[in-house]
Amino acid sequence: MSVPVEVPALGESVTEAIIAEWLKKVGDYVEEDEIIAELETDKISVEVPAPVAGILLALKFAVDDPVNPGDVIAEIEPGKRAEATEEAAPAAAAKESAPAPKADGAPAKNGNEQALSPAVARLVEEHNLKSADIEGTGPGGRILKGDVLEHVEARPAAKPAPAQARTEAPAPAPEQHSSQLEERVPMNKLRQTVARRLVEAQHNAAMLTTFNEVDMSAVMELRTRYRDHFVKKYGVKLGFMSFFIKAAIEGLKAYPAVNAEIDGDTIVYKNYFNIGVAVGGGRGLVVPVLKNADRYSFAHTEIELSKLVDKAVNNKLTLADMQGGTFTISNGGIYGSMLSTPILNAPQSGILGMHNIVERPVAIAGKVEIRPIMYLALSYDHRLIDGREAVSFLVRMKEVLETPERMLLEV
Repeated sequence: MSVPVEVPALGESVTEAIIAEWLKKVGDYVEEDEIIAELETDKISVEVPAPVAGILLALKFAVDDPVNPGDVIAEIEPGKRAEATEEAAPAAAAKESAPAPKADGAPAKNGNEQALSPAVARLVEEHNLKSADIEGTGPGGRILKGDVLEHVEARPAAKPAPAQARTEAPAPAPEQHSSQLEERVPMNKLRQTVARRLVEAQHNAAMLTTFNEVDMSAVMELRTRYRDHFVKKYGVKLGFMSFFIKAAIEGLKAYPAVNAEIDGDTIVYKNYFNIGVAVGGGRGLVVPVLKNADRYSFAHTEIELSKLVDKAVNNKLTLADMQGGTFTISNGGIYGSMLSTPILNAPQSGILGMHNIVERPVAIAGKVEIRPIMYLALSYDHRLIDGREAVSFLVRMKEVLETPERMLLEV
């Protein structure tokens, strides 16, 4: 009796993936736990292992097909290599007589002999590319469709050939219409998923944003004073994010609703603090989670953040790295953003937006002084969090960041 191969759980709030690549084809023998397929979600790649050893009888989906957790994507006839080959031959033959999926999973190769999935191979051929010129961001450096599309977008336009010397006057250039200056590229499945989830986040919550400003003088002075000692002792830089994580936890402890979520008609209060930090990774924005961040020292926070950022940049994040977040912090300031209204990371009820630090004139004890100021934004679900709580949360963060010693004294 054949054994089904199912799509595994994809992580918190992730309900759909696509078949990125079949690593095995019908009739292949696979070992238990051998990877037979790769899935892509809007954030990470997921490998699908064989639940048993045996012959791969059928592939139920083709490359680029959408799948959901629990879907049966393949069937395996269990058995050892010799007996499985003998016993599964009739079944495999029957499966072959049935309509086959659009792609059999056999990797395609271009002139550089680099293994490509059928969908990727088609794109490479259509755009007359060489796989060796494309940087792969999939597991093991495999080239994904998104890598090809990004390469096409980044490729400089071809230089026009030098004009031939002519004695006659050049002919007038043909009139160009605006449609000739446009390029229409189909939105890939992952981008469609991202777009849908962002819209759902706004439709399924009463989302509002409140703002405040923070004088960063004390934090910056503290970082400058101990920066070299910190790097020498711990091997990582003392960044701003650890201060904001600690300050956010102080706010979450004071106002638990910001760390809670709605489940149907129930409010789920979280007595733990798993802080998601938005990071620009190799495949776009991802949100790895710092588990039980309230238990970390500043040094431990920076060390763990450094590990997560490195994994994000190198596309090494796992499902475990992305699950369980209770609150998210997004730092648009590193890209120069002055102010923004971040979108909730469902099912969470709050997300903090950090922004760039700009010297601004402020009134201090009746005098105008120039201080480094950052605007903070808290987007929150008004169904659960009242405006008073949201404003008070940011005020609490402001107090802690402007007097960072309070984080050590817990006052």
